[in-house]
Amino acid sequence: MFVAKVIARRFWILFVAGLLPCALLQHAAAQTAAASQGRLVSVDWLKQNLARADVLVLDASPAPLHRKQHIPGAVVADIFTFGPREVPPAQMEARMRSWGLSPGQQVVIVDQGGTYMATRLFWELLHYGLPAQSLFILDGGMARWTSAGGAVTDQPTPPRPTGTVRVTAQVHDVRVKLPEFLAATADPQRHVMLEALDPEYFYGGAAFFSRGGHVPHATLMLADDFYNADKTFKSPQEIQRMLDHLGIRPDQEVLTYCGGGGAAAVPFFALKFMLGYPRVRLFQESQLGWLQDSRDLPLWTYANPHLTRETDWLKAWGGRMLKSFGLSQVTVVDVRSADSFKLGHVPLAVNVPVQGFLAHADQPDRLAAQLGAAGLDATHEAVVFSDGGLNESAALAFLMLERVGQHKVSIHLDSLDRWVDRGLDVARPAAAGAAPARSLVYSPRPREHVLLSDAVNAANAPGLMPTVYVASGASLPARQPPGPVIHLPHGQFLDADGGPKAAKDIWTAMAKAGLPRYARIVLLADRLGEAAVNYVVLRMMGFADIKVQLP
Repeated sequence: MFVAKVIARRFWILFVAGLLPCALLQHAAAQTAAASQGRLVSVDWLKQNLARADVLVLDASPAPLHRKQHIPGAVVADIFTFGPREVPPAQMEARMRSWGLSPGQQVVIVDQGGTYMATRLFWELLHYGLPAQSLFILDGGMARWTSAGGAVTDQPTPPRPTGTVRVTAQVHDVRVKLPEFLAATADPQRHVMLEALDPEYFYGGAAFFSRGGHVPHATLMLADDFYNADKTFKSPQEIQRMLDHLGIRPDQEVLTYCGGGGAAAVPFFALKFMLGYPRVRLFQESQLGWLQDSRDLPLWTYANPHLTRETDWLKAWGGRMLKSFGLSQVTVVDVRSADSFKLGHVPLAVNVPVQGFLAHADQPDRLAAQLGAAGLDATHEAVVFSDGGLNESAALAFLMLERVGQHKVSIHLDSLDRWVDRGLDVARPAAAGAAPARSLVYSPRPREHVLLSDAVNAANAPGLMPTVYVASGASLPARQPPGPVIHLPHGQFLDADGGPKAAKDIWTAMAKAGLPRYARIVLLADRLGEAAVNYVVLRMMGFADIKVQLP
């Protein structure tokens, strides 16, 4: 019995001795986990832990702002001292050691709040091998810290002991370089080029370097979109709603970029660490590297410039030579009247007068039968040809073709007169008795809810974003919707020739009217064609959720 008691007592001592460190570790881990939500720490947590020896506060704000006011003990780590430039690992190691950085610390990065400074330094440290588990960002930065009564000082922080961190190589899975980024722009189904700059840059109204605009197939999600008014990050749920609205999926690779690699760190941090998107990388060189490339890489100003086609493009891809070899999957859909079509038309065009589109506006099966009878292949790109410009007829046909499920739709903005002025061939129907156009089976794949028949149902239907009504005619429609209306007459988006104005000018008008970028937009007009023009314009500008209300 005595031996049994001794063995039991020793076992209990060993058990407690083993359990205590585990409990302490679990407590420490719980304390860190409670402080961090997606690598964010709160002001309250930092107040309670600021004096801990293993907590290092790095101030990523510009040095003048740090000197004016900072958290006591914070070390200035001004990102503008290195910016987008590549530095060798040894140089970065020396810089990090000068900040007092050593293994085992919890590094809390601070900026003024609502900027990209903290996230950019976070990415930089991650890029040079620091584990994400040791890196945190103060949510709301100095704005949140001071509003919550956090202590501040203008006295220089005493030098910390030189750190012992080691940097041996860069971590490549958080960074994308130009060759991969360029290749990704050609594969937008599997990649998202996420631009973090303001709309003025995206649409070409402003430029950091020699040209304004964005890389092909980019999606606009500026850095400011991720912050609340108090400079804290929006909740993961709200950010996810924005991503879902834009169609950005976790199975895609997301490549963030901006002008010089700074603002791009905000979506990088939010998607990778707040939402857990598995494949997110930052393009450090961003537009600076893109525009310095000797190949003169393109920038777009419209989000979808391919929704309009030029004459030279149509002459080649819609021409007889490529058609005869089966190399073209382009069909011109002439929406002028049958009488105008008989007087002359673009070679190989099919005629579907706009009245047919209008008659079957809410009958996709009947419209599909008409398109097939005219000889339109549903798998082709349908290039709408009209009397020129982005007129109501062309826009109405574009809208209905998208509604019925045509694989791809675009609009040719030139008239037949301009086609002739270029010295290009014009076809005329053969004499009476000639064989009609080859009929095809057109299988419709209707895109639901592009057209709405009831504004009340549109307002009440569930959706990711609130509904915004846009009156698209010269005057407000006779039928008022159940909610506030933004008046954007479609004519203000067209130039003297009837084509769409420059993207920067269209955006200026939209922003002045208060059109939000995150909304379900319902277009209204007394004539369906007026709403259809704005539908095409908004599609060109990259708005994600656009619907048209039937008059």
